[in-house]
Amino acid sequence: MAKGGRIILTLLALALFLASVAAQGAEKPLEDPNDLKPKLPDSKESKPKLPKDPKEKKPKTKFCKDKSFPSCYKIKMTCPTRCPKNCYIDCEICAPVCACNVPGAICEDPRFIGADGVTFFFHGKKEQDFCLVTDRDLHINGHFIGKRSPNMTRDFTWIQSIGILFSGNNNKVHKLHLGALKTSKWQESVDHTTISLDGVPVILPEEDGASWKSPTASSLSIERKDGATNHVTVEVDGKFRITARVVPITEEDSRVHGYGIAGGDDCFAHLEIGFKFFGLTRDVHGVLGQTYRDDYVSRVKMSAAMPIMGGEPKYSSSNLFSTDCAVAKFAGSSAVGGDHAIRQWPDMLCGSRMGGPGTVCKR
Repeated sequence: MAKGGRIILTLLALALFLASVAAQGAEKPLEDPNDLKPKLPDSKESKPKLPKDPKEKKPKTKFCKDKSFPSCYKIKMTCPTRCPKNCYIDCEICAPVCACNVPGAICEDPRFIGADGVTFFFHGKKEQDFCLVTDRDLHINGHFIGKRSPNMTRDFTWIQSIGILFSGNNNKVHKLHLGALKTSKWQESVDHTTISLDGVPVILPEEDGASWKSPTASSLSIERKDGATNHVTVEVDGKFRITARVVPITEEDSRVHGYGIAGGDDCFAHLEIGFKFFGLTRDVHGVLGQTYRDDYVSRVKMSAAMPIMGGEPKYSSSNLFSTDCAVAKFAGSSAVGGDHAIRQWPDMLCGSRMGGPGTVCKR
């Protein structure tokens, strides 16, 4: 009986234990398996802020400098993300505008925006010169630099310099050279601009707003813009105004476009140019010049991913100051009078709305 009694006592103890566990389970239901996982910190805390990349393009701050627009004068604005370093403030609409997205602009692997607002590419050939604008008393050639891609049948090209022939005082023809100096390592604080008039270097102080007036061509003036280096405005009264900015091909540019030039001994410094003309004739021609004619009709294929203007042979020039291209109109000092009744295109604002190569312009 003693042995049987111990067995009974053991069974009673086990029953009491099981009853106790069942009572606790009734008071507190089992946890959801998902609740057994370790708790994660709040999403905001789980994504610590990373330090900014020092190479990140920080947009420049600009402001309207025209006092005739008091509601916009000196109001600070930042450049759009698509052109963080190269924009200006249109005081009339009081908004920043990408300098490469307006008629008369030539930027990148040369992308042109004609006077009619149509975007097209003209690649030319590396180490050759091509006629950009030619008229009776004005002729502008561009010198193309570049690199041949093994996967393409053409060169990657950029405009390294421009040569300008214009009639000045007493109908004397002047030669103005504006270019980008070759450099292996880009430094924004170093001026990579080279300018000369009739073979004589133009010395322009490296400070924002510094200006120079020609002693031999009184209608010519040059001024530094947007800082002390690499950005100038060249103007000849009654003929043209040119804004030019020297820029490099960055490692990011090379990676995105497949240029294959990162880390070499040449960063392919080149010009981003904006042209404004006054008093062109109906005969004006050239890659860009022809788009200012009243009878001009664009022949580029706009449906193409990269609308290209062909006809390289007729725009080819033997050197930067030569007027021997097939479409040349320059008459130099003999250009007297002339029909300057060509229509002046109104200013237009342009921009890409779809992230592609096309640009939409509005008058």
